[in-house]
Amino acid sequence: MLLFVIGVAIIVVGLAVSIGLHEIGHLVPAKLFGVKVTQYMVGFGPTIWSRRKGETEYGVKAIPLGGYIAMIGMFPPGRDGHAKEDSTGFFRTLVQDARDSSAESITPGDEHRAFYRLPVWKRIIVMFGGPFMNLVLAVVLFGVLLMGFGVAQPSTTIGSVSECALPATSERQTCEAGDPAAPGAEAGIQPGDTIVAIEGEPIESWTESTAIIREHPGDEISVVVLRGGEEVTLAVTPMLSERYLVDDRGQVVTGADGEPLTDEVGFVGIGPATETVRQPATAVLPMVGENVQAVAGIIVNLPQRLVDVANAAFGPEERDPNGPISVVGVGRVAGEIASLDEVPIASRAAGLVGILASLNVALFVFNLIPLLPLDGGHIAGALWEAIRRGWAKLRSRPDPGPVDLAKLMPLTFAMVIVLGGMSALLIYADIVKPISVL
Repeated sequence: MLLFVIGVAIIVVGLAVSIGLHEIGHLVPAKLFGVKVTQYMVGFGPTIWSRRKGETEYGVKAIPLGGYIAMIGMFPPGRDGHAKEDSTGFFRTLVQDARDSSAESITPGDEHRAFYRLPVWKRIIVMFGGPFMNLVLAVVLFGVLLMGFGVAQPSTTIGSVSECALPATSERQTCEAGDPAAPGAEAGIQPGDTIVAIEGEPIESWTESTAIIREHPGDEISVVVLRGGEEVTLAVTPMLSERYLVDDRGQVVTGADGEPLTDEVGFVGIGPATETVRQPATAVLPMVGENVQAVAGIIVNLPQRLVDVANAAFGPEERDPNGPISVVGVGRVAGEIASLDEVPIASRAAGLVGILASLNVALFVFNLIPLLPLDGGHIAGALWEAIRRGWAKLRSRPDPGPVDLAKLMPLTFAMVIVLGGMSALLIYADIVKPISVL
């Protein structure tokens, strides 16, 4: 139980640090560009600790699920340069309240330090700074994971030898009387043997051995293994069997429907032992890219993913282990990883580092969604302003002025409700039907 709590605590602290660095990514360029920043807060809810330094109050709040910096003048005044305008109706009131709050944040003499007065490119830098910090942190953490701890991958040493041969799609994975014997066991291959060569071809990776075996169903092939310090030559005849298709990295290939693809290929019935191998620096950015792509894929398909989560939470379906998960679920997974007694400490530490790295990738991608109140919404607004002003200048028309993002407050309100509902659903699902690593 103690290790479980430690694992959860590590993730909570790591998430708080990630959020803090995200907000620093906004804070530093904002101050460099002269914007007045009145608050820098990590967390939401009641303030636990705060201290004022200069014109900015720095603090920590009770719920470490986000953070913010308060910059004066986030929105431009209303029509004709006036901060106030008549407003009736709920949505118009939302817009006017946003303008009023922005105007009230500007103290006399600081009008020139309002955020909306910054040039477009500076506003983009300020808003992109937060996600960028998460991206940098993800690169650092994946660097520690890949170059420091290494990655578990198949070795050329045999870890398991099947007694019988069953199709990959068989619902039964245990041998029974009458099942055909696996060619590997029949030929005398043993766990602990290291494959040296097949058919005279030197073997450097498990993928190479699998490729040769799959191409020789029904053909007797020569397999040289290292056993007890001596090379032993065995004659093996792979049998034709239905197996899952795999890519160059040994991952199972799926079709358009998401189901694994199969093919009839040569089969021996041996499995690799894994080994942890440190990766070169060149492997870090591709790993980050793969994670960014995976998170983007989840976001693009988020409506269907949430339907699947709801069906699992309120019905008999199982959770998709690669689906969306809440902070509660992340903490639970971290706790389970930390409490795996049979797993070496280094491997558990690597698992926690990997979770934090993936969290920062998720923060990077999610915050770039071009909708308010996310950073991407402010970036999209600045880009649209640049397009409008550029088009007006090109056509020799008057400068249209800054884009009034306050008008998007109704959409922002709707987004807050959606995000709140999504969070509530995921937290509930992670409580009643959690994703587990055990």
